Amino acid sequence: MNYIDPHIHMVSRTTDDYKRMALAGCVMVSEPAFWAGFDRSGVEGFRDYFRQLVDFEARRASAYGIKHYCWLCINAKEAENVALSREVIAMIPEFLDNPGVIGIGEIGLNKNTKNEATVFLDHLDLAARTDELVLVHTPHLADKYQGTRMILDMVKGDGRLRSERVCIDHVEEHTIRPALDAGHWVGMTLYPISKCTPARAADMVEMYGTERVMVNSAGDWGHSDPLAVPEFIFEMARRGHDEALIRKVVHDNPLEFFSQSRRFAARFETASA
Repeated sequence: MNYIDPHIHMVSRTTDDYKRMALAGCVMVSEPAFWAGFDRSGVEGFRDYFRQLVDFEARRASAYGIKHYCWLCINAKEAENVALSREVIAMIPEFLDNPGVIGIGEIGLNKNTKNEATVFLDHLDLAARTDELVLVHTPHLADKYQGTRMILDMVKGDGRLRSERVCIDHVEEHTIRPALDAGHWVGMTLYPISKCTPARAADMVEMYGTERVMVNSAGDWGHSDPLAVPEFIFEMARRGHDEALIRKVVHDNPLEFFSQSRRFAARFETASA
């Protein structure tokens, strides 16, 4: 079955992973900007990173028949430095005309601090002013529920962003319902240890349905699996779910969400013509 991984950090993966993903049926990835494994010292480091996302990674993916899209931001783990964050946010519009960029993300909270909230609101302002989709990182483990509630309140408080143009990612059993009730899309991140296993994700699909629900692998610097979405497909099929329902979650839903981006729609229609 063809699938889309709507949140995977391919800068942390080898080229062999692209090949393995293509063989497993991956036809498209979307790569959010995130932490590099260390805190960057200046805005030029982010400019080079954005160039890597829009140019180099797109070419690496295309060699294996995979369409590559990306999101731009300064990640919450580096948002304690508000001055640097604002320099990076001011630089992002330089890249927004690139056809491979589909939104602002993954923005959000890490430890739910005041500075992280300040930078999150600055990102929301940029997204509202430039009419961009938003991809949101929710915190880990003990900070997740409080951080998710803070995020939902801040998005609602902005008032300019339509709820269906925001995806709340890394949802788990205790955060998926508030995000869906707020009208947002949600992403379930399939990790071998933390976040959400394929089996837990299948449980949540069975409980909450398939509307505005996606799954992703993240595939970042830590212990992660770039083939986690096929693992979810296997789990859903093992439980007897039909192919159309599974395809909706792993292919059709990401297309529907991404198609709200004017650049994605234009590029996808051109490629399909």
